[in-house]
Amino acid sequence: MTQTLSPDAALFSNEASDEPIAAPATPGRLVVLTGPSGVGKGTLLHRLRQEHPGLYLSTSATTRAPREGEEHGKDYYFVSRERFEAMIAAGELLEWAEFAGNYYGTPRQPVTVQIERGNQVILEIELKGARQVAQSFPAAFKIFIVPPSPEELERRIRDRGQDDEAAITRRLERSRVELDAADEFDLQIVNDNLEQAVARLADVLL
Repeated sequence: MTQTLSPDAALFSNEASDEPIAAPATPGRLVVLTGPSGVGKGTLLHRLRQEHPGLYLSTSATTRAPREGEEHGKDYYFVSRERFEAMIAAGELLEWAEFAGNYYGTPRQPVTVQIERGNQVILEIELKGARQVAQSFPAAFKIFIVPPSPEELERRIRDRGQDDEAAITRRLERSRVELDAADEFDLQIVNDNLEQAVARLADVLL
């Protein structure tokens, strides 16, 4: 059953606290991580969190129904369409998009709370969303993950074995557009050697 909340409900109750937040020893920061499909963003983050489990990953809100095993507040914030549209109207989202009939977006409040606590908040997102965040949260530090070459990116996409030839062609066409946007970002990290890329990312974040 979809968990829906009224516009007045405490959507992020797991983030809120009545206790005052003490000034952190180090300032928090929102870090946006993007790059073309197949470049290895998810693998980089998974390895990084294995080594540094304290890193905070942003949780998205969505209007789709939870899948088996998914938890509200952990996998997604599951909300009604009406609640999501109210969040859009109120400017409560750093970015949002509609896909396959459902809304997806990044709530501002949990990100702000973690930053105030001195935490690094990592938001892994596609280029369109990253551009929205650059407008809604200009202080965000934006990182673009780059493949060692277009040929290597194509090899990785094909090695997944998840797409037919038409889907692969679409991914490759989109990746060319995305790679052209790399200069919009504060830092580019080449994901050639996984261990080296993870180390470079850790140097920046920690």
